[in-house]
Amino acid sequence: MPVFMDRHFVEGATRHAVAAAHQKDLALQDKYHVKFLTYWFDEGRCTAFCLIEAPDRKTIEHAHDEAHGLVPNEVIEVDPAVVNAFLGRIEDPPKPAKAAETPIDAAFRAIMFTDLKDSTRMTSLYGDAKALHLLHIHNALTRNSLNAHRGREIKHTGDGIMASFAGAPDAVQCAMAIQRAFAAYNEKNPETPLQLRIGLSAGEPIEERGDLFGKAVQLAARLCAQAEPAQILMDQVVLDQCSGEPLSFADLGEVTPKGFDQSVRVYEVQWTKAQD
Repeated sequence: MPVFMDRHFVEGATRHAVAAAHQKDLALQDKYHVKFLTYWFDEGRCTAFCLIEAPDRKTIEHAHDEAHGLVPNEVIEVDPAVVNAFLGRIEDPPKPAKAAETPIDAAFRAIMFTDLKDSTRMTSLYGDAKALHLLHIHNALTRNSLNAHRGREIKHTGDGIMASFAGAPDAVQCAMAIQRAFAAYNEKNPETPLQLRIGLSAGEPIEERGDLFGKAVQLAARLCAQAEPAQILMDQVVLDQCSGEPLSFADLGEVTPKGFDQSVRVYEVQWTKAQD
């Protein structure tokens, strides 16, 4: 049976009200032959997201309507494996052993794309064996930083990595750690330098008429493609989420990325200054 994610805009909702609505969904799922797998709630943005196994969108809407009247604003079909990669789970988290409340994940994610400069030329420059060895170094340096900053690898693109973070500060700190790791490698290996471009964006899992993290993924990829080697570019959303963080950056002005109708303001993370 297909799996869907829906989006509810619930002004003024609390975590307890949304949890109660989820329990009402569970009570009716057998009647509608659906399975409410889990949910996420962002109290600050007044948005809730449900993951449901169901025959179609209309059945989900009918079940929600009877359970509590909160008909979703958006519904998209999703791949559970992709949801798990981005959000880290596809079922309700286990209840704590003690009486403490389980933290509610907002489902807001920062997205990172990396791209290795001249990756397609490495074989001609260094030969097959050396090129493969350098790619393994790239993978290790990047993944070490992801692990240290709570990043989740979504996929390997062949010459880079796409990753998600529950917090934008973690994403920025990870990007800086990656660039520092590559700079340290290059200092010791000037004959085979490796340089990365990095792009960062952030957003909710579903936007109006969008795919799973559609806009955030597309923008992070575009910023990565626009970046110079050894450069980190981020959008306004990421910067806003890093308010109060010790971060050095430069305002590069507004650009209109390919495939976007509106311009976005772009910032460069000055990672060399941040370590001084």
